Amino acid sequence: MPFSLPVPLVTIGLLTASNLFMTFAWYGHLKFKAAPLVIVILVAWGIAFFEYVLQVPANRIGHGRFSAAELKTIQEVISLTIFCAFSALWLGEPIRPAHILGFSLIALGAGVIFLAPGAIDRAPASP
Repeated sequence: MPFSLPVPLVTIGLLTASNLFMTFAWYGHLKFKAAPLVIVILVAWGIAFFEYVLQVPANRIGHGRFSAAELKTIQEVISLTIFCAFSALWLGEPIRPAHILGFSLIALGAGVIFLAPGAIDRAPASP
């Protein structure tokens, strides 16, 4: 399938959109604690469907340009970024210095994965 946009841009865009859905599926219900658990589970499952609709193509498109470990690393960094915004904006929970420090250490780990010898030199896969 040919793409007119660069593979990293498409991959990261789809992973970002998929993480928006998954964050709401996993944590959105915390604002509605009175809702019956079975309803919360069914709604979360319905929201998660759209996460998969975006996540699976993102991984398929990105694999080759990125290794599976790199795709997972990108997903985790995006997930933490979206979660911070979600936690503050949707749940009204402040991001504390310990959260920032912990998430920064995870981001440092992501940097190690992408700066490992050979990671940068890998040629992009042909479409």
